[in-house]
Amino acid sequence: MIKQELSLRQQQKLSPLQIQTIKLIELPVQELEQRIRKELEENPVLDDDPPEKGEEDDGTDIEDAPREVSLSEINTDDPIPSYNLHINNYGKDERPEYNTFSVKQSFVQSLREQLGFRDITDHEKAVAYFIIGSLDDDGYLRRDIDNLVDDLAFRANIETDAAEVGKIIAMIQEFDPPGVGARDLRECLLIQLRGLRQSQDVEDAISIVDGYFQEFSNRHFQKIMGKLGLDEKRMKAAMARIVRLNPSPGGQIDDSYADHAQQVVPDFVLELQDGELKLSMPRFSIPELRVNKKYADILLDAASSSERQKKEAATFVRQKLDSAKWFVEALKQRHNTLFTTMQAIVDYQHDYFMDGDETNLKPMVLKDIAEKTGFDISTISRVVNSKYIETHFGIFPLKYFFSEGLENKEGEEVSTRELKKVLQECVDAEDKRKPLTDDQLVEQMEKRGYNVARRTIAKYRDQLGIPKARLRKEL
Repeated sequence: MIKQELSLRQQQKLSPLQIQTIKLIELPVQELEQRIRKELEENPVLDDDPPEKGEEDDGTDIEDAPREVSLSEINTDDPIPSYNLHINNYGKDERPEYNTFSVKQSFVQSLREQLGFRDITDHEKAVAYFIIGSLDDDGYLRRDIDNLVDDLAFRANIETDAAEVGKIIAMIQEFDPPGVGARDLRECLLIQLRGLRQSQDVEDAISIVDGYFQEFSNRHFQKIMGKLGLDEKRMKAAMARIVRLNPSPGGQIDDSYADHAQQVVPDFVLELQDGELKLSMPRFSIPELRVNKKYADILLDAASSSERQKKEAATFVRQKLDSAKWFVEALKQRHNTLFTTMQAIVDYQHDYFMDGDETNLKPMVLKDIAEKTGFDISTISRVVNSKYIETHFGIFPLKYFFSEGLENKEGEEVSTRELKKVLQECVDAEDKRKPLTDDQLVEQMEKRGYNVARRTIAKYRDQLGIPKARLRKEL
């Protein structure tokens, strides 16, 4: 038996304006510029050209020229209030100078460029390109030669053999940065050492890495000295050479943006002026938007006309005007949301932003800023993601200022970033002949007024890239 029932149910739906705003909030300033350009291409009603002035030379009367029209003058019978489409997107200067930091040349691009200086055949170049593409991000080639030969045949349709692949690997290992193309850390260090001007300390370092790498990794210095007949002075000199080598040659060239050099433009600028913090959002690369006069005239003419063709054209323009209004209002709301959120972060971390001292960075989570601004936590998360601020002491991602906290002996909450800084200071000040264990680091932190568990010390030590005590031992 089929029954029909009526029920009332509340369901929240986002308006087109809200959806548009959410999408724009997520975009950093460079992607926002691209999004605006796309909107300009897709919506003929929008225009970013500067206002035209009357052309006196050809006798055109300025009063007869099409005039600038704002959305507030056009009735689209839309329940959403009209918004002026002319918005201030420029700073004091049309395009002032601003600081950026750049991602360096692509790792793969750099190696291919060096390959171009070698006198090799097209076949060898194709093999080399494949091998370079097989390198890990840190510059290592963690593939054995036989697998490379098979992959070249099946994936690239390139016939070769182990001897040729080995020869080309050896050639790549001569490229900069030194150590690139190594199969493991031992080979990476040896490549770098053999490329140095040979001296007693370099030769001793080669002997240690080549013959006693396991003992070297485990810091068994006395055993190495006995085997090689080195005194303490020569051992220290050799170790000094080794520790200056780069264990991750691929890290010298940042490949974060996959083969393209990129710039990160800060979304916010914070300046210290006369002892006060001044926050701004220099949107100097975002064009000013206004109604295209041609389409505005179509709509205005149709309002007083009964012709069917004009009415149809007016319907098209009206739809585009609705879209334009939502887009421009979403831009305004994005600006207000970002500025309000960043100002709340600056107010919350005021002491830190005055001088950049990490010990002044207070514990702060998304909820803290959500409560200060009245925005939802998800909105704060969207604002923080992929955004940067330029301060008088550097450029930082917004995520940098968020950290959880622990209590010190006085019951005051301190940020995990402050704890990590103190932990790093403890490690830096230790006797490298007898490095501090995690238990001893707990004691050192307690002496400085921080109650931290041993497992927390181990976690922070790993996050800071500090090895265990045994691996920090030096002569």
